[in-house]
Amino acid sequence: MSEVSAKERVLCRVDEIPEGESRGFPPAPGGFTGLFAIRRGAAVHVYVNSCPHIGLPLDPAPDRFLDAKKQHIVCSAHGARFRIEDGECFSGPCYGESLEAVPVRIDAEGRVIVPADAGV
Repeated sequence: MSEVSAKERVLCRVDEIPEGESRGFPPAPGGFTGLFAIRRGAAVHVYVNSCPHIGLPLDPAPDRFLDAKKQHIVCSAHGARFRIEDGECFSGPCYGESLEAVPVRIDAEGRVIVPADAGV
């Protein structure tokens, strides 16, 4: 098993996020804002679960971050729409702003690993 440093946090295994779906994660210990991940093939995009408009969580229900076609991230509060690949808002009250992207790595065991302080 590969090492995970004290400055990192394991969110889950890649195969625990269904292909083309999203999954939310609680805040890190001592943090206030959770994270969410979206899987596209071998790629996993991770963002802080906070709309840049007024800071509300994006999901209306657990693990529901995507539109009906699963093509964009949607804020449940005001309908802002974001690109999955880079988190940029292309429609809604925060047009031109972006979600806070979180650096992510996938280790040899298929674990999704982020900095321990992400979302704090």
